[in-house]
Amino acid sequence: MRVMGSETEYGIHAPSAPGANATMMSARVIQAYAQITRQKTAGGAETRWDYTDEEPLHDARGWTLERSAADPSQLTDQPPVLDAEAVALAYGRQELEADGSDETGSLLMNMVLGNGARLYVDHAHPEYSSPEVTNPLAAVTWDAAGDLVALAAVRKLAADPELPPINLYKNNTDNKSVSYGSHENYLMPRSVPFGEIVRGLTPFFVTRQVICGAGRVGLSQDGSRPGYQISQRADFFEAEVGLETTIRRPIINTRDEPHATADKYRRLHVIIGDANLSQVSNYLKFGTTAMVLSLIEAGQAPRIELHEPVAALQEVSHDTSLSTTVRLLDGRRVTALDIQWIYYEAAAKLAQETGVSDAVSGDGHTQGVLERWESVLTLLGSNPPAAASSVEWLAKLALLEGYRRRDGLEWGDARLGLVDLQWSDIRPEKGLYYRMLARERMQRLVDDGAIARAAVEPPADTRAFFRGKCVSTFGKQVVGASWDSVIFDVPGIGKLQRVPTREPLRGTESLTGELFRKHATAEGFLGELLGPPPAPRG
Repeated sequence: MRVMGSETEYGIHAPSAPGANATMMSARVIQAYAQITRQKTAGGAETRWDYTDEEPLHDARGWTLERSAADPSQLTDQPPVLDAEAVALAYGRQELEADGSDETGSLLMNMVLGNGARLYVDHAHPEYSSPEVTNPLAAVTWDAAGDLVALAAVRKLAADPELPPINLYKNNTDNKSVSYGSHENYLMPRSVPFGEIVRGLTPFFVTRQVICGAGRVGLSQDGSRPGYQISQRADFFEAEVGLETTIRRPIINTRDEPHATADKYRRLHVIIGDANLSQVSNYLKFGTTAMVLSLIEAGQAPRIELHEPVAALQEVSHDTSLSTTVRLLDGRRVTALDIQWIYYEAAAKLAQETGVSDAVSGDGHTQGVLERWESVLTLLGSNPPAAASSVEWLAKLALLEGYRRRDGLEWGDARLGLVDLQWSDIRPEKGLYYRMLARERMQRLVDDGAIARAAVEPPADTRAFFRGKCVSTFGKQVVGASWDSVIFDVPGIGKLQRVPTREPLRGTESLTGELFRKHATAEGFLGELLGPPPAPRG
């Protein structure tokens, strides 16, 4: 069992207001969804984020970066701030007061959802951070639920004639030198040396894009060089290992912020992945990475050392023929597929030695990931077009090649860039991915009903169940929450009640579901959960 989750920063654009402030537009998205949830939950799910335990400057290599030396984008332990007067000028103070903004006139920037997720403004983008799950199929489900959350906000804004429509895109670059993230998180034992994590993951991450890249029109950070590449993110990485996430991006991120019992767990923060709409690509992204972490923990990760990992990352991304070879430190040259096969064979061997049910989770996901991984690698090596229904970059490439043949377009034609953008539009009637999904040209692993439920319900087998149910059941009394706490403000109790949730596999439905069913009030719920307050002394 591997606790994991996703983070998606959506590209944002207001076609009728090209000069609009991106941060304010993003806040509008959060505000719109807050209005929707207040209509649908008894308590009103506008619970704020609790920053108490955020420690973004701790480095897994054993030190803490001084705040004075940190880039402002690294200071994620403080809430984003919008200038009240600027917001009032842009939208009108009377409107702000009418739609539920706080008394300073600023828009809501951060909220906790009833499905256990977080929705907030991050670096001028609306971001959805999924609840914790325990297997790759659930990761796909609750990640896709974030797209429904974002879509609901877009629909809400579009229905207001006084506001400019806002479009959201599940992609990673504006092709004008700006990139925004799609991150993954994996929990692993702190006892695993970080150096082993770096050695085991670097070759895997450099080559993983061939099975889960989202594809991109344009080469280089600003997309100015004509062409098509496998990964949306590859050209934006400049370092092998580092703490940053928005500048000097590293292949291996060293942020040491476990959001759990610190001496027991490490949260591996992965910033190198693309934002996937393809369910199979997303499934392989999470599933194969979980397997490689199991290899590292077992001391069985392949010993592969790349000569220049950053250069190799970009060389692999720029070659859709998959024939490019990268140099290893021992002088050999191998392809990305060669490296992926080495990792696959090591993972299959570990699964056989330990029992299939033990390598990733206890419910058969290991075998499913292995079968998909092997199938996709086989097709990529023998008949890549046949993998287009599974692998996102290939599906997008096939679509673009159709336009190129039909209209005689060169790769530098701006119309192809628009097709690339339209692929990632989260509106099903506009997004080209969704059109292909509706025509059964993309494989589906999770049905629409399961995704719709995940948008409003938390997973049952992690602490996200407790967090989400507290918000949806006792929303008026929950004043703050984070990954490892829920804070109540209950009338009649003199101080805030902070319930710690540092163990990710506690707070599950099996452990706390009956408590939620028994109690209609937060007072009764907390009374049984925490016990009676201590008697006063004397």
